[in-house]
Order: sequence, then C-alpha cells, then structure tokens
Amino acid sequence: MRILIFNYEYPPLGGGGGVVNALIAEELAQRHSVSVITSAFGELPREQTWNGVEIHRVPVLSRGDTSVGSLMSLVSYPPAAWLAAARILRRERFDLINSHFAVPTGPGSLLPARVADIPHVVSIHGGDIYNPASSTSPHRLWGVRWTVASVLRNSDAVIAASNDTRDNAVRYYGHKGPIDVIPHGIKVPEVPPATRAELDLPEGVFLAVTVGRLVRRKAIDCLLKALVKPECAEVHLVVVGTGPELTSLENLANRLHVRDRVYFTGHVGETRKWQTLKVSDAYVSSTKHEGFGLVYLEAMAAGLPIVTFDRGGQVDFLRDGETGYLVAADDQEALVRALARLVASPDVAARMRRTNLARSEQYTIERCAREHEILFEEIIARRGGAGARDARSRPPGVATSSPRADGVGPLSAMSGSTNGSDGARP
Repeated sequence: MRILIFNYEYPPLGGGGGVVNALIAEELAQRHSVSVITSAFGELPREQTWNGVEIHRVPVLSRGDTSVGSLMSLVSYPPAAWLAAARILRRERFDLINSHFAVPTGPGSLLPARVADIPHVVSIHGGDIYNPASSTSPHRLWGVRWTVASVLRNSDAVIAASNDTRDNAVRYYGHKGPIDVIPHGIKVPEVPPATRAELDLPEGVFLAVTVGRLVRRKAIDCLLKALVKPECAEVHLVVVGTGPELTSLENLANRLHVRDRVYFTGHVGETRKWQTLKVSDAYVSSTKHEGFGLVYLEAMAAGLPIVTFDRGGQVDFLRDGETGYLVAADDQEALVRALARLVASPDVAARMRRTNLARSEQYTIERCAREHEILFEEIIARRGGAGARDARSRPPGVATSSPRADGVGPLSAMSGSTNGSDGARP
C-alpha cells in the first residue's frame, strides 16, 4: 500500500497523539510506502525521511512552541496541507489517506482525498472532539462541531482509540456510522539503567511521577495541592514535560511550600523519560480527560501502579484495585487517599507492578499497526467491491462496534475482564 498521512502535529511537535501516529507510521513503513504531511517548525527540514517515513512539513502561522499549537497555526494548517497534497498527488498515486485528529487536520485531508478519489480514514484521538477543560472545546462551538461531524460523516472509516472517544463522537456529533476502536500501542525502548542520583532525584523517598504537556487540561495544580495534605507528606512528585503552564505551576509549588518535593524536568528525550519512569514508585494523574492516555501504557510497561480518575479512555485498560486505583472524577480527596494507600502498602504496590508489566504486553505497537493495516486494506478493497470485513483480534475487553439504535453507546459493552509524550524525535 501507498499511504498518505495528514497530522498537524507530528513529532517532535505535539503530545501523545502525534507520538502514537509516528509509531504506527514507522511500523507500517516496514511493509508499505508511508508519507506524512505535517506542520513545519523552526529549523526542522521541510523534507525528511525518518525511520522509513517520508515527512513533508508545510509552513503554518505563529507556531512558537513544540508542545502546543497557536490558534493561527491550527487554522493555517489545512490550506497549507491542501497545497502540499496537490503537489505530491501530481507526482505520486496513493491508495489511502489517513487523517489524525478530526480538527484541524480533517479539513486539510478530506478535500484532497475527494478530489483524487482516494479512500479517506480519520483517526480521532479525544481532545479533537471533546475537551471538558476548555471553553473552546470542539463540541461547544457550533461551527467546529459542524466541521467535525462533516469530517466523520464523509470519511470511509472512523478510528477511535477508545470506547470513550467513540461514545463522544456519537453523543456530541450524532455520528451514525460504525467506528472502529483500535487501542493505541507502545514500543518500549531499551534504555541504559539510571539511578535516582544520576537523574537528580532523591533516594529513599516515595516518588510519584506524571508525564505530559503542561496545559490546563492536565490539571497538574491538583497534584501540587495534594502534596499539601498530611496523608501525602511523604510523597515527592516528578513532573516530566513542558508547556504554557510551567511558570504558573512553579509559582504555585512555591506558594504551597512544596517546591522542595516537586521536580520539574522540562522537556526530556525518550531515554530520560523512561529512566525517570523506571526509578519512580507510582504514576499519578489528575487530568480532566484523556481520549486514551498513551502515557498510562508507558507507566504500566515501566511497572508502575497508577492513580488517576475514572473518566476517559484509560478505563478501557485500567482496573481499580488491580492496575492501581481509579477514583471518582475530580474527587481530589479520593485521589489523595488512593496515593496514601500506595505509600502505606508496599506489598499491594508490588502486586500492581507485576500486573501492569504483564498487561502492558498486550498493547504493542506491532498489534496496533497490524489492526490499522487490516482496516486500510479492507477499505481499499471495499472501494473495489470487496466483501465484508474480517474479524480482528483485540486485547481483552475492547471491541469494534457501531452505535446502538438509540445513538448513545456501543452494541456490545466492555467485558469488564482484563486478564492477565514527550518523545525525542526528528
């Protein structure tokens, strides 16, 4: 297959959605021809082949940060992508176009797909259709909501990373067609071992870690406030990542008098990130919402028990009392109590470590890419009059389904049984 991918944020830009897109692209590139149209930034080369993927970077307006795009950069990506696609499609023929993020990427990829009569598959990640922490979330703005609905409706297939994201597409955009749920996967790198001292982290303390872009949706301020509670007096926190909230979070840590127990690493590469995860005692997150939560899988693969809220895509693969603790969304006191339970129960934490190491092996990037590959081949064949879709194997508890007749959820629910980024890129 010849696959053309559109993504306004492809590493080193963006967060988890871009990271998993790159991992899938690189895996597919081992067997197929894969090209990407993404945003330019700084001194990054406009044309580059990286890990087998041909990358085309198009100029956008006012992109001043690798972690977060400005409004102008988002708005200017679609027309820039149209022009690049027109140029590329004049000299190459592609079998399928895959767009990552319904907005702003979708409008930039759907038009070229229709003009060139190429099947179009849109991958929705979560924040591109629903962000409860933002007054400008796509589901709250009529014009953007209409655009998202149009992209979903006019695509040959829709992929969601979680049941939560699929259900939000139905709930807020009235999508009537099938949505394939393909969970993300990770690739665990081989990294040299490091001690806490080598990472400038304290020995002999309970060390919790959180990873991600420092934006409002991540609600890192809630974690800082948790450290003030007597139950968390022994907890130290590593905050891995950077973003527009960094300065205000540092100031808040000072005002709360917990700065001596908080370690802001800023942007780090993949090696340092994984080393930090592996020397930590637990992963904690107070994020308002995650469409999937790739870093939860990374934390599991590092053997960390996880404390987070029970809202978002992570509920597909996290289980309260087994992989860590899932507490009621936005219940700050419950989050504090759960973290304190881990501190007080090293035997329980050790059991959760073993569980997470085993379960994370179900979510490989090879499995994820293979499911995309099967779906892509099916869509191409369908355009040529091929028959029905073959069943695909999935990690336990995750199913592909269409909305129910009442339009509010899947035909088959989660089984309830699960036996068992900030990366450095070009």
